[in-house]
Amino acid sequence: MGIAAGCLEVPTPPPKGALDVKDVRTSEGMSLESACVPSGVEMCFDALDNNCNGVIDEGCGLATGILQFTIAWAEAAAEVDLTVTGPDGDEAQTDKTTSAGLRKDRDCPGSDNQCFGQNVENVVLEEGRPRSGRYRAVVLLRDPGEAPPPIKVRFSARIGQRHFTSVIVLKDRDEQREFEFTL
Repeated sequence: MGIAAGCLEVPTPPPKGALDVKDVRTSEGMSLESACVPSGVEMCFDALDNNCNGVIDEGCGLATGILQFTIAWAEAAAEVDLTVTGPDGDEAQTDKTTSAGLRKDRDCPGSDNQCFGQNVENVVLEEGRPRSGRYRAVVLLRDPGEAPPPIKVRFSARIGQRHFTSVIVLKDRDEQREFEFTL
């Protein structure tokens, strides 16, 4: 005796190749938005997916990937850091790729002044499918410099087909916010 298909509640399968994002957590003071509202063409160095195509700041000289974490802030003198750690426990760096495939593409303002006042930091998965496990992104106000706090930082994360964004307000040196999830 079979069960009638009309009586079963069958969940819609995720799109082919979609990443199963679980257990998303943020620190207090960080609220996430996941809806995208098209605002026109892509604007560079704002850490947003302005055209809602699923990619953050594409065409702006930043690396993009199936995993992408980006921050941007207006105060050129402020030193804000983005650190991303993958399931291997290694922190993404600008000079090497972690064993999980993460690499820091941009580190601003930086000692070599490569950012020209357009402060953005960006971490991507260089290629392939991301490893399963826990990922953690931390946004830290290292030094407000000459800029009077608070420092507003836009954080965005692309995780496969999903996009999360938040405006983070950092008031004190060494204040930080965290974003974590499991694949």
